[in-house]
Amino acid sequence: MREKMYAAEKITALRWHSGVLELLDQRALPQEILWLHCQNAGQVAQAIREMSVRGAPAIGIAAAFAVVLSVKAQQHNPQWKNAVLADIELLAASRPTAVNLFWALKQLRAVVEQTFDWQNALNQTEQAAQTIFADDREANLTMAEYGAALIKRGCETAQELLTHCNTGALATGGFGTALGVIRAAHHAGLVSLVHVDETRPWLQGSRLTAYELSEEGISVSLNVDSAAAHLMREGNITWVVVGADRITANGDVANKIGTYQLAVLARYHAVKFMVVAPSSSIDMELAHGGLIPIEEREAKELVQLAGQTVAAQVPAFNPVFDVTPAHLIDAIVTEKGVVEQPNAEKMYQLMHSVSLH
Repeated sequence: MREKMYAAEKITALRWHSGVLELLDQRALPQEILWLHCQNAGQVAQAIREMSVRGAPAIGIAAAFAVVLSVKAQQHNPQWKNAVLADIELLAASRPTAVNLFWALKQLRAVVEQTFDWQNALNQTEQAAQTIFADDREANLTMAEYGAALIKRGCETAQELLTHCNTGALATGGFGTALGVIRAAHHAGLVSLVHVDETRPWLQGSRLTAYELSEEGISVSLNVDSAAAHLMREGNITWVVVGADRITANGDVANKIGTYQLAVLARYHAVKFMVVAPSSSIDMELAHGGLIPIEEREAKELVQLAGQTVAAQVPAFNPVFDVTPAHLIDAIVTEKGVVEQPNAEKMYQLMHSVSLH
């Protein structure tokens, strides 16, 4: 299985070479393949804010390499450490909800604070960022295997699945989280069709997920977000498979806006609901989802399309995420193991055990 999954990787969200971070500008996809060449932390922070790079794991990886760029830029500055720590604060302010960003920056901050020689700081921050990148890819492959096994346990024949937003290679360091599970299930012959929500207002489903699936020859059907209930009522969808930007200590999940309503619909229609995310997305310091800061973005993302106004000039509410309560989730899949019917006790066991799988 894993050999097939390795061979399937065709898409990457970011590249690091020769001291330059290259980010695939996801705003331009699928019409154009455009790479942004980032040479300082400020450029990476801007790319994160403007969603040129998006997806919680990919944001964390990009921020880690941004710290390396920051250290590199301070070679001749006797106050290099203070300048780098200031850049870390800049990066931390780029987006508020995805905990992977803060998780990665915490690791890189520790390296910087514990290093007193600039050259050692450069070497060690680059090593730390490379490790975060590689570990995320390996975690994706492990989660893919765990999630595919869950799907197979319910039914060993090909099934219809539904997903929301983009959780593939474009959102991570490699194979993908929720989309990684779908890919693995496809390689195991368990997928007949993947229904993809368009995911308003940035259309990550129609622009990115549909693109990734079609590139790999996986059967895909695009639908407007509001068609989900109708599709579930038809009785063919067995699993909703989504990612997460933050998971709290009790198993509540913050993910792309629209996820909560999918969970409610799935429970009503007896469709299983799976959340797939690395353990770096789990925030054990927050007791429940009501404590998660929810990012709200500009109204123009709703009222404009390609710079043209398409809506009435009225106030607009544009939250990026919502919170799905743990009791609506059938399984949380991480590289550490699978938590079924999550609660605070099970999440604690996951984070303090080698594996639950």
